Amino acid sequence: MKVETLQKTEGLSLNKTIIAKIKELINYKNLEPGDKLPSERMLSEKFGVTRSSVREAIQTLEYYGLLKSRPQSGTFVANIGVIAMNGMIDDILRLEEPDFKSLVETRILLELKTVKLASLRRTDEDLVKIKEALDAYTEKVKAGLDAVEEDLLFHLAIAKASGNSTMNTFMLSITPEIITNFEKYHVCDKNLANLGIEEHRAIYNAIKEQNPKLAKQKMKEHFSVLYQYCYNV
Repeated sequence: MKVETLQKTEGLSLNKTIIAKIKELINYKNLEPGDKLPSERMLSEKFGVTRSSVREAIQTLEYYGLLKSRPQSGTFVANIGVIAMNGMIDDILRLEEPDFKSLVETRILLELKTVKLASLRRTDEDLVKIKEALDAYTEKVKAGLDAVEEDLLFHLAIAKASGNSTMNTFMLSITPEIITNFEKYHVCDKNLANLGIEEHRAIYNAIKEQNPKLAKQKMKEHFSVLYQYCYNV
């Protein structure tokens, strides 16, 4: 694995540092809307970082509508003026990194909504995906193995079944950070994993029955430990 060599500007994460470098490059080369950026390989060599780190920074700028990637063609400056672009990138660089408790709180708020929508909009294919995730979680737990990832994949399957692409995107964006920090912050006791099987099954059944009120209630019960963590209740 290539070691990250780009020095971080004080207070900035590697992702934000690369974004700042991309901004400098756009200004230095006077790139205009529709102009193409150098390839990920060229940028990674220029900045001294991995291609995956460059890709993550580009995806962040795409998320805010500042860049556009086209399959087989490359990455292009979006249709936005230079002054507006610089201002928006500066705003992105000033954004604070969310703390773990904020991520968990956001997850709770999102999922109480997505589970209701999923129970109303789910397709037969969605049910299959949710059940597959439930079975994978159950298998891991009964084998005495860590199942944090399978747990979150179950919840991502529900988010996808909600039919709301924005909520699904939010879930996808915060999930990796949650996976990384769950054990670090000791949010959930491993002894609760077996109880999680029954709670997941109850949520699945409510979605299957297309009962949004019950689905929300079962999700809320499932989040009881997270409620205690976030709100000390």
